[in-house]
Amino acid sequence: MLLGGIHYLLPVIQAAHEQGYYVITADYLPDNIAHKYSDEYCNVNIVNKDAVLAEAQKRNIDGIISFGVDPGVVAAAYVQEKMHLPQMGPYESVVILQNKDLFRSYLSGHNFNVPASKSYSSKQAAMADITNLPPFPLIVKPTDSAGSKGVTRIDGIEDYERALDEAFSKSISGHVIVEEFIEKQGCSSDTDSFLLNGEFRFVSFNAQHFDEKAANPYTPAAYSWPSTFTKEQEAYLTSELQRLLGLLHMQTSVFNIETRIGANGKPYIMECTPRGGGNRLCEMLRYATGVDLITAQVRAAVGDSVEGIEQKHYDGYWAEVILHAHKEGIFQAISIAEQYSSSVKEIDLWVKTGEHVYSFRGANNAIGTLALRFEIEKQMLEFISNVNQYVTIDIL
Repeated sequence: MLLGGIHYLLPVIQAAHEQGYYVITADYLPDNIAHKYSDEYCNVNIVNKDAVLAEAQKRNIDGIISFGVDPGVVAAAYVQEKMHLPQMGPYESVVILQNKDLFRSYLSGHNFNVPASKSYSSKQAAMADITNLPPFPLIVKPTDSAGSKGVTRIDGIEDYERALDEAFSKSISGHVIVEEFIEKQGCSSDTDSFLLNGEFRFVSFNAQHFDEKAANPYTPAAYSWPSTFTKEQEAYLTSELQRLLGLLHMQTSVFNIETRIGANGKPYIMECTPRGGGNRLCEMLRYATGVDLITAQVRAAVGDSVEGIEQKHYDGYWAEVILHAHKEGIFQAISIAEQYSSSVKEIDLWVKTGEHVYSFRGANNAIGTLALRFEIEKQMLEFISNVNQYVTIDIL
């Protein structure tokens, strides 16, 4: 059973079918694209873990994952535990990893580098505590959303109430976290890794890029591999990630991991969730290294052996652009500068000419992706730094 129905599940369904598995997709939106490719659709709210369990028991499933679908991860862990299916790790540990407030508290209690933060269950409580906030700048965000939905950076108290309204409006549970904004060295990293029987077999770091012209400039707009971290910083973060997941007794899963190096020189684990990341990160890693994390994940989910997961170097320099509109309107066309046409490995466009698109406020507003390979790092960095010059999306 795959929780969700988004575009990012299509390669997961394909991998499962290649392994001979029967695939059930589940959410409460029957028109979602993934349901057109699965063998069966189940209409259920994936944040309701007991409802998901009931449907899973009815169908006597052999495994369950919530790949690229953050809201379903807790329900997947719950079903795994209740039905004695192959587990990514203990349910209680998954709850900690999935909740930004619990995660920050856990990191702090186990001597990891962690930004100062406070959490609130109501706007009134948050406003009443206004004199006890961490120092500005701050990030205000839901404790349980993904895709940068509801996330706002504020540099002064005048924007606090507006940011709270946005965060609470996007929170499933009605909780938000207000945390110190960690000014970073270089680029933050947001990419996928694989834990097998409690040990990392594949760890990756990348460079996360943003579009200052986007409606939400804190939604990732591009990625590049390798990262801007030093080898020493990557080694330290790998060690700390292994320590974290060892403490939590996690077992086998792909993990979407966000890290950064602060301006203070400290490496930080910002997020570490047991799911494939959105934005086709696993697919980009398969391009760059040949390591197939998606097939490994679907095999692990039903208890089949996992093979071929090993650390490998990147074959060249890779970039992924999250195609998006700078304004709401009618999509017309996309064009890429001729000098970079040979670097394009794939254009995955999700809209057709004449379709309505929205400005880029979260990952759900993406209209496709662009995968590129470069022989020279300088060439890749030039492209990424000026992507709006080289990739044109026409909107009426």
